[in-house]
Amino acid sequence: MARNDYHVIVYQILAYLYQCLKSGSDVDAKMLEYNSRLIKAGNETYWNYIMWNMYQSGLIDGIVFGHLDNLRYPIPQQLENCQITPIGIEYLCDNSFMEKAKRFLKDVKEITPFI
Repeated sequence: MARNDYHVIVYQILAYLYQCLKSGSDVDAKMLEYNSRLIKAGNETYWNYIMWNMYQSGLIDGIVFGHLDNLRYPIPQQLENCQITPIGIEYLCDNSFMEKAKRFLKDVKEITPFI
């Protein structure tokens, strides 16, 4: 597993959003950007793909997507309104890929910087 693997990035986003929800803190939109200190997606197209699929799967909500004809995946906007859904919480807590991603991040000491 690598730092920019799909499941690692999904874990980091969901874990961050869940911590914001539990603590009652506002989401820092900059933490959810593709090149933030939290997420190292590598490129914006990959990040758009991840965010779009998380949204389509019902793991996250509150994002507006901009659709441009020449782009394969819509562009996530208004990230400050992003939140984890109950389905996202269940996925985070009960999915074997999320557990593997969590172990990987612990091994490289890059666990999500929680609030």
